[in-house]
Amino acid sequence: MKSKCLFIAFAFLISSVITAQDKKYKVHTVAFYNLENLFDTIPNPEIYDTEFTPNGPRGWGKQKYEKKLEYLSSAISQIGTDENPNMPTILGVSEIENRGVLEDLIKTPALAKGNYGIVHFDSPDRRGIDVGLLYQKDKFKPTSQASIPLYIYDKSDSKYKDANNGKGKRVYTRDQLLVTGILEGEEVSFIVNHWPSRSGGEKKSSPNREAAAALNKKIIDSLYQINPNAKVMTMGDMNDGPYNKSIKTVLNAKGTKEEVKPQGIFNPMYKMSQDGLGTIAYRDAWDVFDQIIVTEPLIQKDYSSLRLWKARIFNKPFLIQQSGQYKGYPLRNQTSGEPGYSDHFPVYIYLIKEI
Repeated sequence: MKSKCLFIAFAFLISSVITAQDKKYKVHTVAFYNLENLFDTIPNPEIYDTEFTPNGPRGWGKQKYEKKLEYLSSAISQIGTDENPNMPTILGVSEIENRGVLEDLIKTPALAKGNYGIVHFDSPDRRGIDVGLLYQKDKFKPTSQASIPLYIYDKSDSKYKDANNGKGKRVYTRDQLLVTGILEGEEVSFIVNHWPSRSGGEKKSSPNREAAAALNKKIIDSLYQINPNAKVMTMGDMNDGPYNKSIKTVLNAKGTKEEVKPQGIFNPMYKMSQDGLGTIAYRDAWDVFDQIIVTEPLIQKDYSSLRLWKARIFNKPFLIQQSGQYKGYPLRNQTSGEPGYSDHFPVYIYLIKEI
């Protein structure tokens, strides 16, 4: 599928700079979606996947698996189409069991026309869930890809206190996926994340996410060192909001463009959080755990190069529970085993370039 051009009123886009002049732009949607336990039906003795097998408590067989794929592909195909007729050019994903589930996903009728490629590495997460990247092969050309491990340790168990040179027992979690390639003739990089959970409580587990943020910052800084104008989008389920220490302090992602200095980082999801929006709900409280954060070159005002236009949460009514105890929440997998979409809403940004 060839990229379509959108005609956007320039006065509407950046009315504070230029008024009353129409221009023509290429538009690309970049999205992230936590797919909530996209497991196949095949038992794997090396991971904890019993729950999502035909003989497990959910009775996760072929029919349920295919229904889950149908739901997810339908949602993905509509992300960003309010203002861009094309489905996402780039989609980062988390909570996938393996490459095979992504291969099944992109073959579904809703996504097959997208001609998606896959970047995936197996992570050491004990549940066997990974992150991955889907990309439209006629629009984005990967030039390098790497899975960068996150090393965190737990000293709370005295049995392992002196393990790993006194660091304690290693906590196996998701690697961070770095993919660099060419989009619209420009080099761009994507980092796909699924940071450590809040298991044990937010405060106790916060150092793990701070370590994830530190690794993320190290990756971005290394890309800046190679190219001071590096265009990087780091995306994922951070298990923290834009205001938490991991994002705001360690990653040093600023909430307004005015705060961002050269080689800095901008978080367009910060204002959404401040406005009470959310991608995930817990005990009737919403938070923006799912984020797409960009480097400073993507927020410059010269649209002759790829720039960030808008950031959004994709929370259409069909993704929302319409009745019952969890009315208004994301329509997730049910404890009965009935598949849903996800317990997270997808997030997305538009990249635009004047042509």
